[in-house]
Amino acid sequence: MDRLDRSDPATRLQAARMLRAWTDSHLAAAALPVDDLPGRYGMIGAAPPMQAVFAVLDRIVRSEAPVLILGESGTGKELVARALHEHGPRRKKSLVAVNCAAIPASLLESELFGHVKGAFTGAHRDRKGYAEAADGGTLFLDEIGEMPAELQAKLLRFLQDGEVRPVGGNLARHVNARVIAATNRDLQQRTREHLFREDLYYRLAVITIQMPPLRERPGDVPLLARFILAKHAREGLPSGQLDPGAVAALEAYAWPGNIRELQNELTRAAAFSRNGVIRREDLSPAIAGA
Repeated sequence: MDRLDRSDPATRLQAARMLRAWTDSHLAAAALPVDDLPGRYGMIGAAPPMQAVFAVLDRIVRSEAPVLILGESGTGKELVARALHEHGPRRKKSLVAVNCAAIPASLLESELFGHVKGAFTGAHRDRKGYAEAADGGTLFLDEIGEMPAELQAKLLRFLQDGEVRPVGGNLARHVNARVIAATNRDLQQRTREHLFREDLYYRLAVITIQMPPLRERPGDVPLLARFILAKHAREGLPSGQLDPGAVAALEAYAWPGNIRELQNELTRAAAFSRNGVIRREDLSPAIAGA
């Protein structure tokens, strides 16, 4: 603030305007009601495809059977996994999420099943894996379609026997964890191409849930936008209210990146908005011209 006090009047005026715009955007978004938004299980949606998802969750949420969640990137697969855990019989224990695509193949077995001291260079002590950390709770394997073939056999053995063998260890350890998996891949096609084990697929796909892409959820984009902008305001991120032109542009766009792309676009547009109102011209050109 001392540096700002010593700056020239034009700089101080610009800073004051930026502060006023930020305040206006947060006040506008904070005033948006979100309690009336339709949805369940921590997810927003009124479109028939989302109502179908909620109906499936109603029937299986108390089950402990393995679940495979399918859908494009950004459709909310992890939200479904969290709903299954938080509303299910294992909610008092941990939900352990593992992104199989984010961990190098050479480390994934150790991360998943643990290792003993001396198993490899750098293994200075015994370490539990994610599977054992989920004992009594839920193990969520995201991007399961990226799992290397050699590790698929070990995961299958874990699903069949409920036992894990740490890397470098001789003794198996019993683990009681519910397994939920998710992928944006066509696993049936990958089994036909011998890239994914068919027996593992059937072990994981006892129950399947298909998450719809945003372009197949008519009417849900404005609802999600309202929810996201109010959440941004609470978290101190750029926010604001959408004018009718911006809403129309958002609804016309196909959203190949789904909800994740919508979140990013709203953050960007709010940063460019004025007086707490997001207009069509504040949107990215590809979306504004949709």
